[in-house]
Amino acid sequence: MYGMAIDDRRLEGDQVFEDKGVTMVVDKMSWPLLAGSEVDYVENMMGGGFSVNNPNASSSCGCGSSFRTDGSEAPDGEGSVGCST
Repeated sequence: MYGMAIDDRRLEGDQVFEDKGVTMVVDKMSWPLLAGSEVDYVENMMGGGFSVNNPNASSSCGCGSSFRTDGSEAPDGEGSVGCST
């Protein structure tokens, strides 16, 4: 599952990216699952939020908040309209 939080700590092995004044830190355990991903803020009729385009995800749940990579268990709600998050 994707999770984001505001934090000012950086640990050894973290990957740090900055774009348009926004700094994003990815911990070393998550990095292999997120390498090559694009994060964007989008607004639509349902409101606004972050969108993650992850080339490592082999499938995701209906709402897009959880995903799996090859060799991992399917996320809750995969293949359904909703998602149990």
